[in-house]
Amino acid sequence: MRKPLLSGSDYNQLRAFVAVGETLSFSRAADRLGVSPSALSQLVRGFEELVGVRLLNRTTRSVALTEAGENLYRRVRPAVSELGDAIGQIRQHRERPAGTVRVHSFRAAARTYIEPMLPAFARDYPDVVLDVTLDDTVVDLVAGGFDAAIRIGEVIERDLVALRLGPELRQVAVASPGYLARHGRPDHPRDLVRHRCIRWRWPGHATPYAWEFCENGSWFEVAVDGPLILNDKDMALRAALEGIGIAFAVEDTVVAHIAEGRLVPLLDAWSGPFPGRFLCYPQQRQMAPALRAFIDAIRAGVSPGR
Repeated sequence: MRKPLLSGSDYNQLRAFVAVGETLSFSRAADRLGVSPSALSQLVRGFEELVGVRLLNRTTRSVALTEAGENLYRRVRPAVSELGDAIGQIRQHRERPAGTVRVHSFRAAARTYIEPMLPAFARDYPDVVLDVTLDDTVVDLVAGGFDAAIRIGEVIERDLVALRLGPELRQVAVASPGYLARHGRPDHPRDLVRHRCIRWRWPGHATPYAWEFCENGSWFEVAVDGPLILNDKDMALRAALEGIGIAFAVEDTVVAHIAEGRLVPLLDAWSGPFPGRFLCYPQQRQMAPALRAFIDAIRAGVSPGR
């Protein structure tokens, strides 16, 4: 197999030759490259041996290109300059976050963790585009082309890096005072089968989600019934506020409504905790600066107990 003219070490010799050709001075070229004049002289001598032609005429007072050196210098200088500019741009890109970060997030998690950091992030990283998909579907990050996701711990694939964002969560059954005045309140989760429940269906699933409760350390499901099936939790919450039925919601999304009396919590003793929300992303040897900036911004906005 034919050996290429330039290998990795040969490129350093070529750069040395071009620097001397530009300055016609070993001392100025050495300063530009950050090497000693003697080291530079060895690089140039090695390059002349590589090409088999004398490229420079040297005296104690001056340096000049030979005819062969002049021809070679004119041809390779633009390429070396272009390559140097390209490498400089890559290094700048590495140091200054830029590009697009594609994020998939459950809707409730986005309200808590993404929306609050957006103004500061847009100001601090003007060259980064956040492409955010809000969706309660559990997607394959890699297949979907996403860089990161925020989701609950129960549905994180094992091969993803997962960073905890908050404490454990609970799902609670809630209803409006008006609904409870008309239909009464359940005493046990299994009593829900006799109530009008607002059901929720995971996007992409054919059947509604069975409500999960915990009793004496063991989890069990209740297949509720009711007049409404939705795939949007915000709409389910609004329906509960209107008195249409009992909803099942993550506690931190209804705590304000409970505090102000618009909703009443039910079956609290059976509402057990489950893993909270996590920021997750595929394992990678070298993380893009834009993704690192997003991760750091999300984590910086997480306060203890949030």
